[in-house]
Amino acid sequence: MPASSPARRLDGIPPTIFAEMSALALRTGSVNLGQAFPDEDGPPGVIAAAVAALEGGHNQYAPSIGDPALRRAVADHQLRRYGIALDPDTQVAITTGATEGIAAALLGLVDPGDEVVVLEPYYDSYPAMLQMAGGVRRPVTLRSPDFRIDLDELRAAVTPRTRFVLLNSPHNPTGTVLTRTELEAMAELAIEHDLTVITDEVYEHLVYDGREHISIATLPGMAERTLTLSSVGKSYSLTGWKVGWATGPAALVAAVQSAKQWLTFTSGAPLQPAVAKALTTHSEYPHALAKELQEKRDLLCAGLRAAGLQTSTPQGTYFAMSDITDLGWDDGLAFCRALPQLAGVVAIPAQVFYDDPHGPGRHLVRWAFCKKREVIAEAMSRLLVADLRA
Repeated sequence: MPASSPARRLDGIPPTIFAEMSALALRTGSVNLGQAFPDEDGPPGVIAAAVAALEGGHNQYAPSIGDPALRRAVADHQLRRYGIALDPDTQVAITTGATEGIAAALLGLVDPGDEVVVLEPYYDSYPAMLQMAGGVRRPVTLRSPDFRIDLDELRAAVTPRTRFVLLNSPHNPTGTVLTRTELEAMAELAIEHDLTVITDEVYEHLVYDGREHISIATLPGMAERTLTLSSVGKSYSLTGWKVGWATGPAALVAAVQSAKQWLTFTSGAPLQPAVAKALTTHSEYPHALAKELQEKRDLLCAGLRAAGLQTSTPQGTYFAMSDITDLGWDDGLAFCRALPQLAGVVAIPAQVFYDDPHGPGRHLVRWAFCKKREVIAEAMSRLLVADLRA
């Protein structure tokens, strides 16, 4: 009989925590502050454009590299936002969300044994895809409560076998927005050691308190060695559309496309012209969304602190991180599995985003605030009256 166990390349990669916790929320009727999907859809005009595309015959394969109008819109976005000029025919590729962009970038660029510097805690697709590609993680840990880069640790992570930096800012799950000083240190290392930077910027527009997201590709000497990934999902509250893009030097984009063609070949054809419309005629929507999310962030953080949870104020993204040790817990997974019964709320244990589940993230929990205000308020009221102590 054929072997029934998974391939060795999947050894040690657990099922995503989001499936477990979302199923737990459904089973217990809990308020789900775990998985990062908004409760409200994006601009009606963009959704109408998708309907028009469906009815107008955009229902067959789009070009594998992406609809030309969307590639032009992405190039225009990068020029308008960052001053980066791109050829839409060779320096932009459309992907099935940024998650496929990450997979295609790592499969298309990383050879077995290549070392990749990664900020820990990780978005959970990073270690999975690095393992599938045969890459070797070199973590640089952002430690609570500030979640800043230790520049000495960053420099120490680079060895003669290091080939790439996999960067994420604004950072999921910590909410950190990297400063110019931190990015310049990364750029200096990349240039000195001839590293390629793969930067995941899906939360590029969702920064708070007047902060600015700086794309590392804009720093001197970095445009020619940086592959930038982003998507429409987070900035336009259209996470289910799964339309993203990769931009940068033609050779790096071609590597993404060389892998993507064997993954999905192409992405949702009727959604691509609608995403082009989002980027061109609804370019102010992410700014309004960020203002709304900042208010929801403040509502969430105030409620968590009132419930006895030490909580960092995130500078960007959908997420806030809490320390559960004051409540007598030392294991975030145990806390999150108990939380639906204790309070009727679901969160995500941050330790699953670290290499060592017993290490620096064991006592941390991630909450999502991309929900309706009344949903956040209900969750906070449940936490406030519950006995959360271990």
